[in-house]
Amino acid sequence: MTKTQRLHHEPDPRVRRALGVALATSALLVAGALTVVGVRLEQVHLAYRLDALRGDRARTAETIRQLEVEVATLRSPSRIEARARQIGLLTPGRDQVRLAREYVTAGVGLAAERNRAAALAAPGAR
Repeated sequence: MTKTQRLHHEPDPRVRRALGVALATSALLVAGALTVVGVRLEQVHLAYRLDALRGDRARTAETIRQLEVEVATLRSPSRIEARARQIGLLTPGRDQVRLAREYVTAGVGLAAERNRAAALAAPGAR
């Protein structure tokens, strides 16, 4: 009987190291590629969201403009006067208007004009 001899092969540490470096480099490249793809996807998502928000902003600005026109129309003195006539309101006569003293500043308004006129008409004025 002959014995077969088995060769003993010592693993080369340089091959293991090279294989480890290649595996680590590949993992880093894959991780980097996945990061770039993820960032790009997020960028596309944010671009769509930004476009949607810009559209919302434009629609909101248009709505605000239309509402400002409507408010200006509703506040129009001629419209208010016409609406007052429709519901039976009339322009008050001079004897129906009374100004509250706390709302008339000194030197302005009808009360001030009356005071000046009364002072000029009073005997001994001038």
